[in-house]
Amino acid sequence: MRKPGDWMQNPTDDRILEVLNTGLELGPTTIGRNIDRDRTGVSRRLSKLVEYGLVDRVDEGYYVITDLGEQYLNGELDADGLESDAN
Repeated sequence: MRKPGDWMQNPTDDRILEVLNTGLELGPTTIGRNIDRDRTGVSRRLSKLVEYGLVDRVDEGYYVITDLGEQYLNGELDADGLESDAN
C-alpha cells in the first residue's frame, strides 16, 4: 500500500509516477495527455516531485522516475518522511 506525503496531490502525483515508471524520459505535455491532465498542472507537480526526490529532470522538459519514486510506487517508502530540497 502506498504511503503518500501530506505535500502530495493524489491521484495526480501517483498517476504521473506510474507513467514515468515505464522507463521513458517524458515531458509534461505527454504525461498530461496520458493521465487526462493539463500540461501546466503536470509541470507544477513534476517540480514538486523533483523537489522531494521522486523524479529527476534529465534535460530541458524531460523527466524520469528515481529509485525513491519506484520505492514509493511499490509501497516501500513513506513519502511523508521525505524532505524538500527547496531552499
